[in-house]
Amino acid sequence: MNVLESFSLTGKTALVTGGAGRYGKQIVEALAEAGAETFLASRNLPEQEKVAEQFRSRGLAVSALELDLEKEDSIEKTIAKIISRTGRLDILINNAVTRCACSRWSLSMDDFDRSLRINASGLFCITRLAAEAMKKQQSGSIVNVGSYMGLLGPNPVNYQGTEMFSRDASPIYFYEKGGMVNFTRFAASVLGINGIRVNCINPGGFKENQPEAFIRQYSDNTMLNRLANDTDLKGIIVFLASDASLYLTGCNIPVDGGYTAK
Repeated sequence: MNVLESFSLTGKTALVTGGAGRYGKQIVEALAEAGAETFLASRNLPEQEKVAEQFRSRGLAVSALELDLEKEDSIEKTIAKIISRTGRLDILINNAVTRCACSRWSLSMDDFDRSLRINASGLFCITRLAAEAMKKQQSGSIVNVGSYMGLLGPNPVNYQGTEMFSRDASPIYFYEKGGMVNFTRFAASVLGINGIRVNCINPGGFKENQPEAFIRQYSDNTMLNRLANDTDLKGIIVFLASDASLYLTGCNIPVDGGYTAK
C-alpha cells in the first residue's frame, strides 16, 4: 500500500463523543475529511446536529446521535444505531468530558462521584462496548483524548495576573485525565489480541478567550511559543485512526507544542 493511502479512512465508521465541543469539531472534521462515515454524539443533540449539518453542507458524511455517558443503556443504544446503519464500528474517539461545577479542593464525595460517573465509568463502558463490536471484525482503533493536565500538576506561574487558578481548585480533572493515561495502557494490553489498538493523545492548552497574561505565560512554557489552535489535533487523530499507525498501541502522546518536554 502506498504510504499516503494508508492514512485514508474510506470505508470506515467512526464515533466521536462530545463532537461539538472544544476539540470535537476538528476531530470530526479530520475523520470525515479522511473518508470515514463519522458520528458525533452527546446529550445535547440539537448542538450536535448543528455541527453535523455544517459538515454535511460540505459533502462530508457526518451524522449526530444522542448519547448520555451516565447511562449504560444510552451507550448501548448509540453503538447499536451505528452498527445498524453501517454494519461496523472501526474508530472510537473518547473525547467527551464533563467539568464539575463544584471546582473546589473541598469537593464532596457526591460531586466527585458525579464527575467520575461520566469521565471514568462512562469511558470504561463505551470502550468495552465499542470493543465488542470491533472484535467481530478483528480490528479497530480507540483514541482517548486526555490532557497535559493528566501528565503534570498545575503550574501557578502560568496564571499569574489572572483569576484562572486557585489554591482551592479541585483535583478531579487532573485525577480523571491521569487515570485515562493508564487505562489506555490497560485497554491496549487486553484488546491487542483482537487487533484493536488503544492510544491516548494529551493536548496542551487551547487558545480561546483567556487573559493576555495567561496566553503569554503559558506560551513561554512551550517550545513553539503558542497555545493549540483549532486544527492542531487533526493530523494526529487521522494518523492514530488509520492503518498508518497499525503497529502503535498503548501510547500516550503529548500534543502540546513541547510543554511537557521542557
